[in-house]
Amino acid sequence: MMTGGLPLPPAVVLLLLLPVLLALAWRATAAASAAGDRIGRLPGQPAVDFPMYSGYVAVDEGAGGRALFYWLQEVPPEAQPAPLVLWLNGGPGCSSVAYGASEELGAFRIRPDGATLFLNEDRWNTAANILFLDSPAGVGFSYTNTSSELYTNGDNKTAHDSYTFLVKWFQRFPQYKYRDFYIAGESYGGHYVPQLSQVVYQNNAGVAKPIINLKGFMVGNAVINDHTDYAGMFESWWNHGLISDDTYGQLKASCGSNDSIIHPSPACNTATDVAAVEQGDIDMYSIYTPLCGQTSSSSTKRSSQSSPLIGRHYHHPWRMGGSYDPCTESHSTVYYNRPEVQRALHANLTGINYPWATCSDLINTNWGDSPKSMLPIYKELIAAGLRIWVFSGDTDAVIPLTSTRYSVDALGLPTTTSWYPWYDKKQVGGWSQVYEGLTLVTVRGAGHEVPLHRPRQALILFQQFLKGEPMPKNGTVA
Repeated sequence: MMTGGLPLPPAVVLLLLLPVLLALAWRATAAASAAGDRIGRLPGQPAVDFPMYSGYVAVDEGAGGRALFYWLQEVPPEAQPAPLVLWLNGGPGCSSVAYGASEELGAFRIRPDGATLFLNEDRWNTAANILFLDSPAGVGFSYTNTSSELYTNGDNKTAHDSYTFLVKWFQRFPQYKYRDFYIAGESYGGHYVPQLSQVVYQNNAGVAKPIINLKGFMVGNAVINDHTDYAGMFESWWNHGLISDDTYGQLKASCGSNDSIIHPSPACNTATDVAAVEQGDIDMYSIYTPLCGQTSSSSTKRSSQSSPLIGRHYHHPWRMGGSYDPCTESHSTVYYNRPEVQRALHANLTGINYPWATCSDLINTNWGDSPKSMLPIYKELIAAGLRIWVFSGDTDAVIPLTSTRYSVDALGLPTTTSWYPWYDKKQVGGWSQVYEGLTLVTVRGAGHEVPLHRPRQALILFQQFLKGEPMPKNGTVA
């Protein structure tokens, strides 16, 4: 290298080239790391035409380190470049691998033998690259080296750990930098999704071309605003005949505006326990579908000390006929505890000393900060112009459609398209209303996990969200 006709000393040349050399070395390291996360083939997996990656990203590299587990299911190579969508299940304390990936929108479903997989015909990775994240540390395969941290989780820590995960994940997968990016989820993901979206948006402020190119978010049967969520929940229970007039009155009187979904008062807990007895042994997440076997009310209802959102059902292994299998949690518990499955997923590398579980009661019962309302975040991100969709399965009794409608109404948004039925193959798939800055969609006959109960309709919903187009009025989708 020369300047002004004179050669530069080797040391100066090296100094000038150092940034380039470091960048090349970093890219090689990132590529090698991503290649190491490539999934060859999962045990019992059918042949597929799309790549998958899974592994860990450290969000705290100190002595008490935390690492979050992810699973990326890409679109087929010929469909790239496609958007990237992060999916978050809630709980708090439930695994996105267990629910989103394995019984809802993921590429595979698990057979009752807990050993083999079959392809989900309505998988969302036909429309976008889907990134499942187990968050916070202690959920699913995500871990912390400091056990006391399992007692100190909360919304703020979860949002910032998830943001740190994203920053580092984009370094590992640089091909997704600047790609259209969305965040989606359900249930208590109704906190995770807007909170993480807010952190990404605020960190992107003033950046002309952000690496994490957030375009919007979508949440289903989501915790949004505790006061209106409670009001809609109790009204829905009463309207569906699940509780008595007296209990309805007791719930309204006991669970007031100061109560939290995650941290209810003793009086509110007492009232909901009375309601649980009256409701009987039904699946509150899908009130018209059978339970997975006959269980006692004590095993299917939450304890008075835990959140109603964690009340997953501890089912006996039993299989019903038809397309809907209510025992999917049992199947995934068997499958993801298989050592060969964990090896294929590059999971449990540290030898976690407890079995993999769909949800962590420890995390749920020790959950810390949980703001009572997401409405201020909605208002901030609506004003920022992000695409925001809220959807609701209308047979859910945990966060019912009535709750969602009350919470959306509390935003006070002007309507641009009034309530109308949307169609799938000349059948009503649900209803929708479009507001300035937000779209509300219902899915007819779906429970708390919309893609589980109405997979085809959920895929149509997802495709329309990505396109930013309203739900079809004539039953056809472009």
